[in-house]
Amino acid sequence: MMPSARHTCGTRRGLVIAAAALAATLAAGCTSGNSSAFNGIDVTGADYGKDFRLLDPEGRTRTLADFKGQAVLLFFGFTQCPDVCPTALARAAQAKALLGDLGNRVQVIFVTVDPERDTPQVLQAYTTAFDPNFLGLHGTLEETAEVAKNFKAYYKKVPTGSSYTMDHSALTYVYDPAGKLRVVLRHDQTAEQFAQDLRRLLA
Repeated sequence: MMPSARHTCGTRRGLVIAAAALAATLAAGCTSGNSSAFNGIDVTGADYGKDFRLLDPEGRTRTLADFKGQAVLLFFGFTQCPDVCPTALARAAQAKALLGDLGNRVQVIFVTVDPERDTPQVLQAYTTAFDPNFLGLHGTLEETAEVAKNFKAYYKKVPTGSSYTMDHSALTYVYDPAGKLRVVLRHDQTAEQFAQDLRRLLA
C-alpha cells in the first residue's frame, strides 16, 4: 500500500512528491546504485516489471519479447485522464522526435488501468492520436491488477458523482533493446531528459 505515491488525474498538487515517493520505492528494489548517467531513476537489475502479457487493439497477445531490439517506454493510465496521461504521451512523442532516426527504435506502450471503459477501439484511437506507432494494451480487470502489481504501479477507482475517475501513479518504465528494465522516468522530467536517457540505451 502506497497512499502517498499516487495521483488523481485532474489534480496536480503533490504530483512531484508522489512520483518521487513511488520512484524511491521502485529504486529500492534494484541491485545497482544510483551513481548512473541517467536523468531518471536507474533501476538496472530490478526484480519487478520483468514482463507483461496483455492484448493489443487487434486482439493479439503482446509481451516484451515482441519488442526486442527496441527501447520500450511503458506507462499506466486511462484515456479519460484530463492532464497527466495526455501530457505523458505528448512528451514521449516529443522525445521520440528529438531522437531523429533513432526514434524508429522506440516503442511507446500505454497500459490502461480502466479496461471497463477503454475498449480496444478507444485505446487505438487515443494512442495513435499522439503517434501512429504508439500502442495501447488492455486486459481483464484481474489481468490489469496482476500486471500493475508486477510493476509496483498504483491505481484505484475513485467515484465522482454518477461516474468515476482513476487514481494512479504517473511514472514511465523504460526498457533497453534487450528487454531489461533500466530506468524509471518521473512525470516532472522534460522531453529532452527522456531523449537523453533513450540515447544512452540505444547507443
